[in-house]
Amino acid sequence: MKVSEFDYDLPPELIAQEPAANRDEARMLVLDRAARTIEHRFFADLPAYLRAGDLLVVNDTRVIPARVFGRKAKPGTGGKVEFLLLEEIEPGIWDALMRSRRRPKVGEQVILDEDLAVATVLADGELGRVKMRLESALPWLEVLERIGQTPLPPYISRQAASPERRAADKVRYQTVFAREPGAVAAPTAGLHFTPAVLDRLAAGGVARAAVTLHVGIGTFRPVSAETVAEHRMDFERWRIPADTAAKVAAAKAAGGRVVAVGTTSVRTLESAAARLEGFGAGQGRTDLFIYPPYDFKVVDALVTNFHLPKSTLIMMISAFAGREFVLAAYREAIRERYRFYSYGDCMLIL
Repeated sequence: MKVSEFDYDLPPELIAQEPAANRDEARMLVLDRAARTIEHRFFADLPAYLRAGDLLVVNDTRVIPARVFGRKAKPGTGGKVEFLLLEEIEPGIWDALMRSRRRPKVGEQVILDEDLAVATVLADGELGRVKMRLESALPWLEVLERIGQTPLPPYISRQAASPERRAADKVRYQTVFAREPGAVAAPTAGLHFTPAVLDRLAAGGVARAAVTLHVGIGTFRPVSAETVAEHRMDFERWRIPADTAAKVAAAKAAGGRVVAVGTTSVRTLESAAARLEGFGAGQGRTDLFIYPPYDFKVVDALVTNFHLPKSTLIMMISAFAGREFVLAAYREAIRERYRFYSYGDCMLIL
């Protein structure tokens, strides 16, 4: 199967640059896989499509302010350096992306904040990747809250954005159920939920459980291979607590549907199911790549945003609902002027 089979044309003006005024006011395209029907609704209508006994599974990862800026510490240079922190691979040691006109050499230091933090480049890799040591008198998450910026996707322009706009992104590019810090991108299907929607779902007998998958930079990495099978996914960290595994088993046993919120929840649930011991509580790192044909072992329904052409995410959605049906739905969404990508509208696939 060729990557080009997952392409579509999107007018640039449909790439959402701002979130909806209220989270649950986003539009929602409802796809029924069995009937092959499409409906146009709003996200606030979600409770009407779920029923008592269903289980909503959300990703509780929290986006960290991982974009930090500094200057070379070497006297006489002072060149600007930008880092995107990807993952703490051991205490104080981070995998990161680095951008600078003249890249600091291995061993060089970068001042991130005169009073708070300094970075030392330990190893220089390909495609801008570096390994670095971060030193500070304060815990790193506290430092990032002070000096870091929210790492928005490259298709959301924030050039010369005001402090107020950046502060607003820190709130809106975070789900209301975010708990576990570690992601460099939001699980964007979860951005539409509000406490009011969650309360209505609970009142209707829909249970809720959380998994954790820390979204990495691979979510933005384009597929450069010609065929789908040639592509290799980046690893991401996941965790399924015991109570979530028990809720999934109970819902399945009672005939309820497991409704995954976002592709990250899908990847977590299906990664656990792909283990030799089968689905259950646990944690690890996954490079699971879901594309057609794929036999879904846990997920029965899905809430998801609209994804980039030829991306691994649209391939996953195509595995769940069928490539032709998904692409037809995308064409319908474009005709109806839906808003696309992270701050855009969403789909419910039943």
